[in-house]
Amino acid sequence: MIRRIASLLVLAWVFGFAAFVLWLPGVGDDERETDAIIVLTGGKDRIERGIELMEKSRAERMLVSGVNRTVRPVELAEENGADVALFDCCIDLDQDSVDTRSNGEQAGEWLRRNDFKTVRLITTDWHMPRARFELSREIDEDVSIYPDAIESDPSFMQLFLEYNKYLLRRGGVLIGV
Repeated sequence: MIRRIASLLVLAWVFGFAAFVLWLPGVGDDERETDAIIVLTGGKDRIERGIELMEKSRAERMLVSGVNRTVRPVELAEENGADVALFDCCIDLDQDSVDTRSNGEQAGEWLRRNDFKTVRLITTDWHMPRARFELSREIDEDVSIYPDAIESDPSFMQLFLEYNKYLLRRGGVLIGV
């Protein structure tokens, strides 16, 4: 009996991992307008994608979550080839987040404070499921999240670790951790 249960759990994990890998989200619709854009730092092209959409007026404001405390907006603008005026008027930096969970907490607070109802979430494709889960836990039911994933070429180990982080986090939430 225990072997059957263990076998079922392993089989569920394998099929879940396969689904996780096969259905990584893709790039969002460039034409979709949202109230806000949230960019999670830590991966190539994430901030650039957000700036590109802001320059196309696809959102009112953008939050860059998880920015190092020593980075100033002007430095981020210069590094990404953006107009400093865009940062002055429309881009906020979250310098308190240190991981995906705190990204969700800070972004949820920012969305509530600004009363935004639609948000485009930008992160790397393999990171999107967990990032979206964390953000969805922190927002009201009337807020819609539109994923916009940066395509990548993750290694098997990256996918393996991220899938297990995602499962552990979902399990932790189920038991109240």
